[in-house]
Amino acid sequence: MGEAIRICEVGPRDGLQIARGEMDLDTRLQWIRMMAAAGVREIEVGSFVSPRLVPQMAQTGLLLPQVLKIDGLTVCALACNLKGAIAAYEAGAHVIAIPVSVSDTHSRANVNKSTQGQVEAVAAVVDWLRAQPRAVRVDVALATAFGCSLEGSVPVTRVAEVGRALAQVGVDELSLADTVGYAHPGSVRAAVRATQDAVGARLTKLHLHDTMGLGLANALAGLDEGIRAFDACLGGLGGCPFAPGASGNIVTEDLVFMLQSMGYDCGIDLPALIAARAPLAAALPEEPLRGGVALAGLPRSHAPLAN
Repeated sequence: MGEAIRICEVGPRDGLQIARGEMDLDTRLQWIRMMAAAGVREIEVGSFVSPRLVPQMAQTGLLLPQVLKIDGLTVCALACNLKGAIAAYEAGAHVIAIPVSVSDTHSRANVNKSTQGQVEAVAAVVDWLRAQPRAVRVDVALATAFGCSLEGSVPVTRVAEVGRALAQVGVDELSLADTVGYAHPGSVRAAVRATQDAVGARLTKLHLHDTMGLGLANALAGLDEGIRAFDACLGGLGGCPFAPGASGNIVTEDLVFMLQSMGYDCGIDLPALIAARAPLAAALPEEPLRGGVALAGLPRSHAPLAN
């Protein structure tokens, strides 16, 4: 196989946080184990946020000790502030992901802080974590980097400015998040280039939604600009509860099919990954699962292209 691509499965967090119905802990653990067995090496398993605001994530602290027993799995958890980050650290998370909205309006709706206030909150998290004995990777997603359903268009200069501020406080990795799915390949290229100029190699990943049906096209545009890590969600579930109109993430199965067909190495057994849709479908019968590969089936001729 060719060049490696890192895929973080965000279904247990992003996929479930606005789902109709709830997945019990045993089923959630079974689902995560199936995805890990299929070769997914990084999974965002939940978030440490207010259970009043996001009740689907209330049991994340009970889930982590079990998930951490899975060999070779990088366990990610989302937190929005120092309190949540401390809880994630104490639960054993390997990676703490923090959202910072480029749009001030979305930031106030999402974390009840301005963008600058959230950058300062990230700085407090980084300072606290660097003083702890166990190393934890700090990832920040630049939310609404391609537009905001509350505020409208977002200039790439603003995206780069916020990214630069976060690099200066010492975060390890940055991603550009198409929170409401407004991106197109041209805007992806522009935002990636501007942010790379501002933060260099700290920009590692794209978090894409498929609201306008351009998710995979946007992933390909990012790939052309040097991005080698992507968030995705099994069955294409997900969305932000504080961004009106936001719909599901790009479909992990379809992303893997595209990348592996092109000769990239995702390290994922695609039939086994598709099989992991079963517990999801059974637990959330009201949630339609998307995905062309699962619907059509793998072609007999499917094989990676020669490099």
